[in-house]
Amino acid sequence: MRGRAGFAWPGGARLAVLFNVMFEGWSEGQAPGIGPMGNPIQKLGVLDSQAISWARYAGTTGIWRLLEILDRHGARATVFASGVVAERYPEALKAAAGAGHEIAAHSYAQEIVPAYLDEAQERDNVAKSVAAIQRAAGVRPRGWVSPRGTPGVHTMRLLAEQGFQWTKDCFDSDLPYVTDAAGRPFVAIPLMMEVNDMPVIVRYGNGHRVYFEVFREIFERLYRDEPAPTFLDVTVHAHVFGRPLGGKIFDEVIRFCRGFPGLWHPTHSEVAEVVLEVAGRTRALAQ
Repeated sequence: MRGRAGFAWPGGARLAVLFNVMFEGWSEGQAPGIGPMGNPIQKLGVLDSQAISWARYAGTTGIWRLLEILDRHGARATVFASGVVAERYPEALKAAAGAGHEIAAHSYAQEIVPAYLDEAQERDNVAKSVAAIQRAAGVRPRGWVSPRGTPGVHTMRLLAEQGFQWTKDCFDSDLPYVTDAAGRPFVAIPLMMEVNDMPVIVRYGNGHRVYFEVFREIFERLYRDEPAPTFLDVTVHAHVFGRPLGGKIFDEVIRFCRGFPGLWHPTHSEVAEVVLEVAGRTRALAQ
């Protein structure tokens, strides 16, 4: 599945472009480790209240702006939600699900990184995340990405055991592929970092226009020069590109895509279904 042999997107689409909305939150008394100020709090034990307020924008304003942009274009996204934002802003997740967007799980809170947890702690983290999303959105998530995209040694097995179908905790392929988790097929969908507002804008300090230029350059490379089928992630965070200027750039990205034939804009679960179907056919032919 890592190669292109026997692999095709529905309708013979050349390129699958996935829109990812990261709807993140931190537990009470916890602050994001990175923020827009450029000079992080240095004194140990001092809570970064600026970073907390900056991140809170995701639920009060940012998610609504991004949903409005997607709705205006009739585009669907996968919304990756922390359990804490499902509890704090259930109306936002309910609206996203009602508009046809997929809701996926993104740990209970962003400081809870699976790689730090033992097996029992991680099992509880997954269960709490699922329960919070299900209460808010009325749907059970089928997919998962860990904070930082950093799973633990037990993560994939625990996800499979709790009914998940796919993970985005992988960086080792250009295309999604099937792996084994708890003795069953499990889909790994790469998390591309090139078109992602957090590293491009916040971590590396580029201007917002750089995001669009990076997107366009990668898009043109994949669409024109790479053998089909190809795959591209477009990732925005509700507390970063959910703001007016970031929203404008995200809007431009979606409008740019509309000018090209041969594109598929699926949710992640739709991708997983295609990948599992192709893998099933391949296994059948091999028997």
